[in-house]
Amino acid sequence: MSDLLRAVDPILVEGWLRARSLARGLPQPVLDHGGLRVDTHCPTELRRYVFARPLQGLRELAFSISQPDVFIKLCRTEEEMRALLPDRWRIRSTSCKMIGPAHPDRSGPLPLGYQLQVDTAGATTAARIVDEMGRTAARGFAAELGDVFVYDRIFTERDHRRKGLGRTIMAALSSARTSARLTDILVATADGRALYTALGWRVYSPYSSADIPSDA
Repeated sequence: MSDLLRAVDPILVEGWLRARSLARGLPQPVLDHGGLRVDTHCPTELRRYVFARPLQGLRELAFSISQPDVFIKLCRTEEEMRALLPDRWRIRSTSCKMIGPAHPDRSGPLPLGYQLQVDTAGATTAARIVDEMGRTAARGFAAELGDVFVYDRIFTERDHRRKGLGRTIMAALSSARTSARLTDILVATADGRALYTALGWRVYSPYSSADIPSDA
């Protein structure tokens, strides 16, 4: 993992963040303290800062912030993130960035009773699988920007898991890519990592998240 950590590319991280913002309808990131800032203005998040590498600017930023609902993200382990932060910050989660295979998986037919719906609008794509009652069983989103193709918010409802629906969502989103030369990238939770690994994805870097609790 240490070799991967040294190889984290700020340009790729910026490309991922820009495409993610596009997929979510958020403002494009701007440079701030050596990292990137996205003014999300969501109910539980005012803004987020994303750093590809540990920098003095991250430490200075963390010491300057005292309000909750502001997140700092870093492509490093939880321990390395903690070493840069004042005590009032907490590590919210550690996930990982993953890079897709050169030849994305193509899924087979859906189980009986399910239907796939795909909607592409410009550079963004939404895929949804509904059950026979028309209820969402699985869904996911993607966006293409520059040389990057981002997969985002891939989720299967609990009652519909272990049926290959996540694999179908990933394949449907992948079909919207305009070039085989794009770099496929996503952020995976511990649970999601197993699915993506089975589909040929590899871990690119850890991805840690921190914020200040509202009762701090």
